[in-house]
Amino acid sequence: MIGVLVSGEGTNLQALIDAGLPVSCVASNKPGARALARAERAGIAAHAFPDDAYTDRDERDTTMAVWLEEHGARLVVCAGYMQLLRPCFLASFPGRVVNTHSAPLPDFPGARPIEDVLEAGVPETAATVHYVDEGVDSGPVIAVERVPVLAGDDASSLRARVQAVEHRLLPRVVRELISSVPSGDAV
Repeated sequence: MIGVLVSGEGTNLQALIDAGLPVSCVASNKPGARALARAERAGIAAHAFPDDAYTDRDERDTTMAVWLEEHGARLVVCAGYMQLLRPCFLASFPGRVVNTHSAPLPDFPGARPIEDVLEAGVPETAATVHYVDEGVDSGPVIAVERVPVLAGDDASSLRARVQAVEHRLLPRVVRELISSVPSGDAV
């Protein structure tokens, strides 16, 4: 089963749901995230873990990891989750946390990849799926699909084209990851 971490709209979460993947739970750092409502409409357990409800991020991430495990998560997908995960969280899911990123890595890590690509004036960006480690978008890349930067692109138009690719790429990669898990460790 798949646990999904979200912070906003949840369009990548919706792509996973629409692909029929076994999403068992959705967690967010933001109580009002639209993604939580998407999960609830799909009958998926959803819960918010806001920073201010915990003594520190380690306590929050540990609590979140336990909740995900209790809801059957074996693979964790960061789908627009806008916080770094603490080592205590990653230790709960070793080698089983993936993220989608709107630019090629390692060239454009961080929270503003579309804007960074446009500011750099490069001819293309990418939808990238990678493993999560303790760094900022520094884990090994699993899959990349290039997206050209067109004349006249702004952040909104380029983001829309990259998201369309992410909505195809992320479910495909997640399906491959869960199918490669030995049957005794089925996700």
